[in-house]
Amino acid sequence: MLSGVKAGLVSADVLRREQQELRRQERNNKHLEEESRHSETVFRDKSGRKRDLAAERLEQRQKDQAKSERDEQYAKWGKGLAQGRQQQQNVEDAIKEMQKPLARYIDDEDLDRMLREQERDGDPMAEFIKKRKAKENKEKKEKPRYNGPAPPLNRFNIWPGHRWDGVDRSNGFEQQRFARLANRKAVQEMAYKWSVEDM
Repeated sequence: MLSGVKAGLVSADVLRREQQELRRQERNNKHLEEESRHSETVFRDKSGRKRDLAAERLEQRQKDQAKSERDEQYAKWGKGLAQGRQQQQNVEDAIKEMQKPLARYIDDEDLDRMLREQERDGDPMAEFIKKRKAKENKEKKEKPRYNGPAPPLNRFNIWPGHRWDGVDRSNGFEQQRFARLANRKAVQEMAYKWSVEDM
């Protein structure tokens, strides 16, 4: 039988001996049960080596944290850095305005600065201020500009200057292609006009 005793008709002596044997086996296995009750489960990989679950959890947590930081950075970039700065500036300006009293008086520095920065039509000093600002901007270092004769047309509409000297070094392929396209279009237009001439 499954319990380890004999099946069928058995005498009392045999039954007693079998029960004593079972009790002795249980006593012998008792310390194994105690040891296994408080022991930790050992996890192994496919090759049979022990796995360090704490280190694996820590590594996974670090990977998740790095991924979340990267996703957060990409989300920030996706919204636009300049737009984010502008929105932050708008919020700060709004908070600053909320802290001011409702009525604005003549000695309000922000109002005075805002009104001074506005450009009005018919302002006689506006021309002078524009010239002065243009002069200040001109003093800043600029890249050289092309001042020669009109350059040949190019497909990018790049004006000669710091990156390009205006010399056409092509083999003429683009000009020939554009001429063929223009010629084909002109022939089609002429054919259409000829076909509808007597209508």
